[in-house]
Amino acid sequence: MPIEFEQATADALALIGDTKSLVRAVFSGRRRNMQPHAEKIELRPVQIKDEIKLQVIEIAGTTSKTSNIARDSNSIIEHMNSGFANILIESVTQTMTIRFTKKGDAQVFIEAAKNQQSLSHDKQKQRMLDATDPFLREVGIADAHGRIKPTKQDKYLQVEEFLRILVPALTSAVAADHIEVSDNKPMTIVDHGCGNAYLTFAAHQYLRETYSLIKVIGIDIREQSRRRNSEIADRLGITDSIEFRAEAIAATEIDGADIMIALHACDTATDDAIAWAINHGSKLLLVAPCCHHDIQMQLIETPEPWPIILKHGILKERFGDILTDAIRAQILRIMGYRTEIIEFVGDEHTPRNIMIRAIKTDAPLDQTAVDRYEELVSFWNLTPKLSQLVKLPV
Repeated sequence: MPIEFEQATADALALIGDTKSLVRAVFSGRRRNMQPHAEKIELRPVQIKDEIKLQVIEIAGTTSKTSNIARDSNSIIEHMNSGFANILIESVTQTMTIRFTKKGDAQVFIEAAKNQQSLSHDKQKQRMLDATDPFLREVGIADAHGRIKPTKQDKYLQVEEFLRILVPALTSAVAADHIEVSDNKPMTIVDHGCGNAYLTFAAHQYLRETYSLIKVIGIDIREQSRRRNSEIADRLGITDSIEFRAEAIAATEIDGADIMIALHACDTATDDAIAWAINHGSKLLLVAPCCHHDIQMQLIETPEPWPIILKHGILKERFGDILTDAIRAQILRIMGYRTEIIEFVGDEHTPRNIMIRAIKTDAPLDQTAVDRYEELVSFWNLTPKLSQLVKLPV
């Protein structure tokens, strides 16, 4: 629910001022008709001699400026008032996100989290997985000494960022009773189009340290992937809680899962994965789409005045990507999921850096969401693949 700017900033300042629990704060983005003096600002508590201060890193282009300020410094509120659109604050127990709309309203989201505070003056990256975890060596990301290979740094980053998205979303879903944790029934995770299973193994290794019972299943159409991944699981001694299958997403006989992940399943394979999750009642979805040919090929007759944009091939392709994922997100909302489209990793690491995150809440059907969906597909004369795979209440 939108709240006033003053209230949002007051709540944020209270969290930032609590240096006993603050992990970090990040200001980014630009509000409408405003121009912050930096592209991004990061704050975190540091201990300098016997005093706790806030280390401030101001990033502008390729340069950055670091300074240390008092935790009650007026410059904090000055930074917040300078025009940033997004404020992220992580404490040891929760994550607060504030997003300012074009109208100036503040939308606040709070999720339970488990973050670790470091007061070291030299910033150390908090890793979700230890680089020495045996699975990283087995999948080829780390060498025999537990060092990340230079050629696999981007892949390691993807694994890390994936876990940074999965863990708080799962924690929130469990806290809200959307996902049940039981000593008798394992939490189930299905990875559709798992490929070399970097993320499948990562989810398994991380979550088994938190939840007593888990069952992870990786699916890929290639038998070669199944054999390779099964052999790795066997060497790691984890075949009791992870398995791999060689089958098409649309043909799998797996009867549901608590969590469904699908990262870079090509074109309509992403739709197959989302449809499977919806039709089998999965509670948490993390989907990073790849390729969007289905909708792009349907953009034949362009209504006015859109030819101004879509006459350019590269813009038409990118617009098709955006339209496809917007439609997928809207269908998920209609089907009872709270849905967000977020950045997975920076586009310097992969051009396919969008992620759809959805949590099934079973909220009442919002007819406005249905009306907007119908208006959108009618305007563009589209028949989305996903709409053919699920039974929409329209």
